[in-house]
Amino acid sequence: MATLTGAPRWKSERGAELIEMVVVTPLLLLLLFGIIDFGFLFQRYVVLTNAAMEGARVGILPGYTAADAQTRATTYASTGGIPGAVTAVATTVNLPAAGGSTWPGVQVTVTHVYTYPYIGPLIGLVNGSLASVTLTASSTMRRQLGT
Repeated sequence: MATLTGAPRWKSERGAELIEMVVVTPLLLLLLFGIIDFGFLFQRYVVLTNAAMEGARVGILPGYTAADAQTRATTYASTGGIPGAVTAVATTVNLPAAGGSTWPGVQVTVTHVYTYPYIGPLIGLVNGSLASVTLTASSTMRRQLGT
């Protein structure tokens, strides 16, 4: 019977599962924490969208100013669970109407810089500018003209 020569042949595969687990576990954890981070990001985007709508709704009511709309939007965002700085800007706009005329309206834009809490430090090692993202939500509503 001939024997094989060359590379040594491993007699046992003990520990192979441990090596596979060491390789796969960090990738699995990165995927899990990435899903959690994007879930928080989406939740904050939904709150910002609702804050912009709330601010625009207050802005179109009679007797309220753009400052009231901004205050309402930032208050809604902070009570909605967004920590840190939220910027709201309310502007008066003219919206197109039938016959070439325009309707007065209010547009509220809310912005927030979201930093990934779990995968952000890892992303920062690769590219620091990707560790955070600016979320922007805008809502425009027209004023109802009184009769």
